[in-house]
Amino acid sequence: MGPGDLENLATLVRSGDPRSLARALSLVENGATGSAELLHHLYDAARAWKTVGITGPPGAGKSTLADRLIAFWRSNGRRVGVLAVDPSSPFSGGAILGDRLRMQSHACDPGVFIRSMGSRGHVGGLSAATSAASDILGAAGYDPVLIETVGVGQGEVEVAGLADITILVLVPGLGDDVQVMKAGIMEIGDLIVLNKADRPGIDQLEAAVKANLELSPSSSPRAAVVRCSAETGEGLDLLFSTLEGLITGSGPDPAARRERVREDILRVAESVGIRLAARLLERGGGIDPAVDRVLNGETSPWMIGRDLERLASKAVE
Repeated sequence: MGPGDLENLATLVRSGDPRSLARALSLVENGATGSAELLHHLYDAARAWKTVGITGPPGAGKSTLADRLIAFWRSNGRRVGVLAVDPSSPFSGGAILGDRLRMQSHACDPGVFIRSMGSRGHVGGLSAATSAASDILGAAGYDPVLIETVGVGQGEVEVAGLADITILVLVPGLGDDVQVMKAGIMEIGDLIVLNKADRPGIDQLEAAVKANLELSPSSSPRAAVVRCSAETGEGLDLLFSTLEGLITGSGPDPAARRERVREDILRVAESVGIRLAARLLERGGGIDPAVDRVLNGETSPWMIGRDLERLASKAVE
């Protein structure tokens, strides 16, 4: 695509045209030529929209909760973008939809745009692709942009950490609460939802979560904890009001905006560096000859990395 085509596509995305939005997302997801220029045309450092991340162990009811949140926001006249992210699907080449079919009740609503994202094709990490996709949805007028991940592994924690507000969903009886508390997600969670509150063990789960939060440094903000049942609707009003308070409270902040731009620059720089390394490997004959040299005892990955660094240094001298 030429510069004029990219500018025209960006204009159509900002107008909310769904076909142009889908095309822009595909270009960025696939790392197509011109995707950086397109993102440049759409980037807004002010970020007038908000992103809300949802993470938690499989079976916690995240998709049902997401369905309820979408319905709540739509009832208030807000257009909602949804990124259903699967960082842990290296074999399928795409996102595992699973129980996300629950969200398809909103698929025909023109005020909701749902996009599933898998691991395939995301050079530089899925977090960079997710960040770019949320920027595109925000530029298209969707606010909030909801990011849902499938679990609480390192990739999910990284992706959920992109959001302005992160929701951690836990349920009693899965035996995952201790694992989750060790995964680092408690540090990035702004709101902890104890879902399926009608189940046995909810009191013990709440006590464990609050005890864990007590160990957090006193200087760090304490996550809100809310009980609810996304299935029955119990406690959802309190959840909605708590979440809206967090969203409102995360309003324009020069320091936070500066930190967000800094993270964006570092994320893009990392993905560019990975692509540069791949190009330098190609100049040296490709990855397979390098693998052969390591297997033959001629070198090691660390020496290859040192050689790549030297080549890159010469390129910028």
